[in-house]
Amino acid sequence: MTVEGTTERVLRLLALLQRRPSWTATELAAELRVTDRSIRRDVERLRALGYPVHAAAGVGGGYQLGAGTRLPPLLLDDEEAIATAVSLRLASGGTVAGAGEAALRALAKLDQVMPPRLRAEVRAVHGAMDTLVGPGIEIDPELLVTLARACRDAVRVRFHYTAHYREPRDARPPDAEPRNNPQPGNPPQPGDAEPRNAQSPRERTVEPVRLVATARRWYLMAWDVDRDDWRTFRLDRMRDVTATTWRFRPRNHPDPAAYVQRSVTESPYRHHARVRLRAHPDQVRDRIPPQVGRVEDDAEDGWCLLTAGGDDLNWLAVHIAALGFETQILDPPGLREAAARLARNLTAAAAGPEADAPH
Repeated sequence: MTVEGTTERVLRLLALLQRRPSWTATELAAELRVTDRSIRRDVERLRALGYPVHAAAGVGGGYQLGAGTRLPPLLLDDEEAIATAVSLRLASGGTVAGAGEAALRALAKLDQVMPPRLRAEVRAVHGAMDTLVGPGIEIDPELLVTLARACRDAVRVRFHYTAHYREPRDARPPDAEPRNNPQPGNPPQPGDAEPRNAQSPRERTVEPVRLVATARRWYLMAWDVDRDDWRTFRLDRMRDVTATTWRFRPRNHPDPAAYVQRSVTESPYRHHARVRLRAHPDQVRDRIPPQVGRVEDDAEDGWCLLTAGGDDLNWLAVHIAALGFETQILDPPGLREAAARLARNLTAAAAGPEADAPH
């Protein structure tokens, strides 16, 4: 075989090793249509180039690409290259501090080595794409790395956390303006409805499980050691984060994404609305962002259950009605009263000035 053919085969071998954690020599030989002996030689060639290819003998053994002293070149197929380029474009406007510039640098490198036919496709996608992203809170990438490693290694984390507390409902006069009064068409985001009075930072010790990102913020789902319960923490409120050497045995836990969604859509708000809608859940999810409301299947076919939070029942009534589906309000009772007031006001508005004119 020529040198060019051998080089091409070695690169294909590297691509296979990057595709999944472990391969047997027989599997690699079948993929590349060579003998096991050729595979062993090509593995030695990769090692000579500085790629740490580990080999394990026996049942369940095989070849595995390990971590080296530097990042090896990634060999991407057409679909992977396009997906990576589009993802980097989206990451350039993300909420991780410094990640935007890094994403743009990586995108420039990828564009430089990409074949002309793929470059044209990626640029066509970019040219037809705009991202509408609200102002998010930037997070230190070192904080993300620290927490991600702690989740992976199952070690406890200590940090100071600034929590917000809600004053009693009767502590505010009945005619006081709501804390959060978003305009129609501008739904509240997680944290917008939270009161502005904050507690002093307190040290927390947690067993981290998963990082969850919404459109605007990052959250950590973890077991709070002192409170003996699951908790959700906003990363932008964490300070002095330290991963300890204390390992913990992972617990059975709720689904992290669902748990964080429940926390950010209900906990910050004064009122929690539960309504049944005659619609398929996907129809409602298309109109309700996951950080604003939670949509679940209902026991009865043709209906779904929407749970959302808000500080103003009138605002909730307006936006639930604006969904345009047949609705049954389950709770709170005050939401039914707000819906009735809205119906009367809309009926009067639809009647026009002629309704008040003398006959």
